[in-house]
Amino acid sequence: MFKLSFYAALLMFAANSSIAASVASPLELRVLGSGGPGATGRAGAGYIVLVDGNPRILVDAGPGTFVRLGEAKLSLANLDVVLLTHLHIDHTGELPGFFKARAVSGEGPVRVRVFGPTGHHGEGDEATFPSTSRFIDLLFGPDGAFSYLHDFAAPVTIDATNIDASANAPKTPKLIYSAQGLEISAIAGHHGDVPAVIYRIDYHHQSITFSGDIEANGIENLRRIAQHTSLLVFNCVVLDPPGSRPVLYTLHTPPRAIGVVANDSGTKKLLLSHLSPVIDQQQASVEASIREHYKGPVVFAQDGMRLQP
Repeated sequence: MFKLSFYAALLMFAANSSIAASVASPLELRVLGSGGPGATGRAGAGYIVLVDGNPRILVDAGPGTFVRLGEAKLSLANLDVVLLTHLHIDHTGELPGFFKARAVSGEGPVRVRVFGPTGHHGEGDEATFPSTSRFIDLLFGPDGAFSYLHDFAAPVTIDATNIDASANAPKTPKLIYSAQGLEISAIAGHHGDVPAVIYRIDYHHQSITFSGDIEANGIENLRRIAQHTSLLVFNCVVLDPPGSRPVLYTLHTPPRAIGVVANDSGTKKLLLSHLSPVIDQQQASVEASIREHYKGPVVFAQDGMRLQP
């Protein structure tokens, strides 16, 4: 009797362990691209967020991320939200491929909601950027470069929403999406003259915040939206001054300032991504600089990496 009870308990324990192991985390992050604009062996910036195990949210789509998606063997059949931090090529270059893959990934009509920054009409040496809705129209609209996609494999509807990224944008996070407990908030970022947006995803007491490309003088909004976030994905491109070219500090945040923001916001885990070769070469000094202020876990991203908040 004892042996039977013992083995029965052992089998029950194994079954329960298997069930527990198969239960998906409410949120999971897959790094599709951890690099920048250079051809350095990393894909450009891009991430997939899984909600209850289902790939639902695409955050940026830099060059190379489409291949990384295939390597991860993730289906796009349930992808319904795309978050664009800004419209630089190294964050959006693969977008047409993702939308075509979405069109052929399932049956029936496809509807995807795209969020991204408002536009900017440059003056003098400043560049001009379309709004996100205009950008999507130029790609997929009736007269767009890929207009054929709207009924290529299934009826495809892409709804684009512009997030105020102007100098006068609100200084408090705005809820831009809410459905079945999944909430996405946004606030304007600051990436030189490039309209940029910071995003936070919340679901079942877990959260992931994406800084996008942001420079140190514009990080106050990031500090606001990232309060007590489970995981902060911070783009790390430059060394502490004067280790990188001066112009880069008008676009990106150095490690010491990253540590300050992570500490002040109560971030639980920090993922450094959008990594440049100089960061790869000096990871130890970069981490040491961050740890002057932030004592939580620090992870350097790799293409294909999986993280739970």
